Amino acid sequence: MINTGDTAWVLASSALVMLMTPGLAFFYGGMVGARSVLNMLMMVFACLAVVPVLWLLYGYSVAFGSDATELGLFGGLEHAGMRAVIGATVTSAPGHTIPMFAYVMFQLMFAVVTPALIAGAIAARARFGAWMVFVALWSTLVYFPVAHWVFDFSGYASSVSGGPADGGWIANVLKAEDFAGGTAVHINAGAAALALALVLGRREGWPRSAPRPHHVPFILLGASLLWFGWYGFNAGSALAATDTAGLAFTNTTGATAVAVLGWMAIEWLRDGQPTTFGAASGAVAGLVAVTPACAYVNTVGALCIGLAAGVVCAWAVGWKYRLGFDDSLDVVGVHLVGGLIGVLLIGLFGTSSTGTTGAADGLLYGGGLDLLGRQALAAGAVGVYSFLVAGFLGVVISATIGFRVRRDEELAGIDENEHAETAYDLAGLLSDPSRPRSGPPPAGRHASPDGSSNGVGRPDPAALPPWAQ
Repeated sequence: MINTGDTAWVLASSALVMLMTPGLAFFYGGMVGARSVLNMLMMVFACLAVVPVLWLLYGYSVAFGSDATELGLFGGLEHAGMRAVIGATVTSAPGHTIPMFAYVMFQLMFAVVTPALIAGAIAARARFGAWMVFVALWSTLVYFPVAHWVFDFSGYASSVSGGPADGGWIANVLKAEDFAGGTAVHINAGAAALALALVLGRREGWPRSAPRPHHVPFILLGASLLWFGWYGFNAGSALAATDTAGLAFTNTTGATAVAVLGWMAIEWLRDGQPTTFGAASGAVAGLVAVTPACAYVNTVGALCIGLAAGVVCAWAVGWKYRLGFDDSLDVVGVHLVGGLIGVLLIGLFGTSSTGTTGAADGLLYGGGLDLLGRQALAAGAVGVYSFLVAGFLGVVISATIGFRVRRDEELAGIDENEHAETAYDLAGLLSDPSRPRSGPPPAGRHASPDGSSNGVGRPDPAALPPWAQ
C-alpha cells in the first residue's frame, strides 16, 4: 500500500531540493563581478533545463535500473523514457512505500544541482554553449553511474519484472555510508570543479586583480535558500516521515549553525572582523559536511562535524593561492573538502544507536577502523573517477568547440558577449543626462534638446555604489 504521508513528504522535499538550484544561482551570482553575473546565473539555471530531459530519457534508469554489469557500475535501460515506472514503487523501510514517480522526481533534483555546483569553479571565463555540452556529457558519464554506485541499494526499487533491482557497488558491496550525497554530490562535483579549473586555466590577472563580489546581499540570500532547501535534501532522503527524517533535520540545523560560528571565528582571529560573505560560506560548508552523516551520527557528532567543516574549509579556500589553481568561487575548498570531512568523519562519529538502517559504529564508538576505511575508499573512488572524466571532457571540448571565452570578452565581462544583455544598466547610470546627482528625480523633469536636463548634470561616479563605478 502507498503511504500517502510519506509520499507527500517526498514530493515536498523534492520541491525543496529544486529550490536549491536557484538558491545556488544567487549564491554564486553575488560572488562574481557585475558584468559576469548573468552568465553565472544562466550556467546554474541551465542545469534545470538540460538534466531533467536526460534524466527522464535514460538517466534515472542508468542510476536506478537493474545493474547491467553484475559489478554494480551502472543500471540498464528498463526505465528509459519512464517505461514501467507507472504503478512501480520504492520501499525505504517496511510499511513505508511511495510511488516510483515520487522517487524519480526526488532523485532528479539531486542530479540537477550536482553539475550546477561545478559552475562556480570556472566563473567568468567559460562559453555558455560549451558549458551546456559539458553538463550533458558529465551527467551521463559521471553523475548517473555514480548515483547508481552510491544510492541504488539492492531491493530498493521494483524493477521492470517486479523483482528487486540489483544496486551499486558502494551501496551493496563496500557498504560505505552516505545518507544524502556527500560522495555522489559534493565530492563528485568538487573533484570535477578542480579538473575544469586546471583545464581552463586562470582568469586574466588572477590572483593580482580578481574581481570582488559585486552583490553581498545576493550571497546571503542564496545561502539562506540553500539552507532552507537542504532540509529536503537531507531529511527528505529518509523517504518517509519517520524518526530518521527528524534526526537528519535536527543534525542539519546544528551542524550548519556551528559551522557558521567556526568560519566567523577563523575570520575574527585571522582578520579581526567576521564578514557576511564568510558567514554565508560557513553555512554552506556545514551543510555540505553534514549531508552524508546526518542520519548516521548523533547530535553531538553532527556538531563536531559542522565545527570541523567551518574551521577547515575557511582555511582550505586559501589553498588555491598556494597551489596556483583558479577555483573562482571556492567550489574545491567548500564542496570537495567539506564533502571529504563529512564522509570521513562518519568513520569516527558514526553510531548504530541512531537506528538508521545500515548504520555502523565508528572508531569513537568501538567500531574500529573498518568503517573509516570503507568511507575513505568510497570518497577516493568517486573523486578520482570524476576528476579524470571531467578533465578529459574539458580537454576535448576545449580542443573542438572551445570552452574558454576570448581574452577581450573576458576582460570586458562576458554577459554581453554570451547573452547579449547585462544585469544592470551601468551605461545608463553613468551617462544618462536626465539622472540627478542624488535624491529622487524632480517631478515632471524632461531632458532638453542639448541634453542639459533642467540644469541637472550627469551623475557623479563617486556617488554611485561601488558595483556601478
